[in-house]
Amino acid sequence: MTALIESTRTGPPSGGDATSPPLPESLEVATGILHRRLSAIAWAIAGIAIAIGAWAIVTAIVSGLPTPAASAHDLAHRLAHPFYRAGPGDQGIGLQLGTSLIRVFTGFAAAIVVGVPLGLLMGASRRAFQAANPIVQILRPVSPLAWFPIWLIALKNTSHAAIFVIFITSLWPIVVNTASGASSIPDDQRNIARVFRIRRLAYLRHVLVPNALPQMITGMRLSMGTAWMVIVAVEMLSGSSGIGYFVWNEYNGGDLTGVVSAIVLIGLIGFGLDICFLKAAKRVSPGQAMS
Repeated sequence: MTALIESTRTGPPSGGDATSPPLPESLEVATGILHRRLSAIAWAIAGIAIAIGAWAIVTAIVSGLPTPAASAHDLAHRLAHPFYRAGPGDQGIGLQLGTSLIRVFTGFAAAIVVGVPLGLLMGASRRAFQAANPIVQILRPVSPLAWFPIWLIALKNTSHAAIFVIFITSLWPIVVNTASGASSIPDDQRNIARVFRIRRLAYLRHVLVPNALPQMITGMRLSMGTAWMVIVAVEMLSGSSGIGYFVWNEYNGGDLTGVVSAIVLIGLIGFGLDICFLKAAKRVSPGQAMS
């Protein structure tokens, strides 16, 4: 009896639980995951090393270009004091990046507010698609920079004009991808909604949005990537503030190492933003997220 009670308290003997995997198998899985991650890191380091080596070779052949060592020293110096402010035209690179990010996220948020409902409407209604699609397809190929003079004349403010350019840039991928996702709802879900006469708000919440969400996130990812590229060119034209203005100002001052430092930071921030949207895409639909 005592042995029975003790066995009840302590549970089954070691190895008797069929639901838990054996320890060697767990270690094998963990080792495999660790090996894949280390391999990915090693290949990434190798790729960066090759790129830096090619950069060093080019700078040795072409005179006047900043070397990797000089650019790294300049970047470290700028990152040591990223938020200094000595005047309207003399600010740290952190402040310039912050200004650009605020503009990008403002225009991007406005594009979501307009683009998601429009895309859902186009995907759910054939008449809405037939009415809106020609306008979308005509305006979508227009270069975002072509809109800048129009918004500048209309708003009389370079910063607001830059935000509206980002809005136009971000709008079309969100609309097109959301409409595509909303139009690809499985027939069985449509039929069930008709049979049970689901109200429009419930259909929107439980059928339309969940099915469109993966492609909606993909459209947002594409929009953010394009917007982050366009803001540099827009700020070069506006000549007021932001990382694009910083690049143009450093070029005019003959400091190409500053230009390279800005390029590196622009790339790193863009990479970070893309990873955030990629993780969101994998979370809502692991099979459809693009790598």
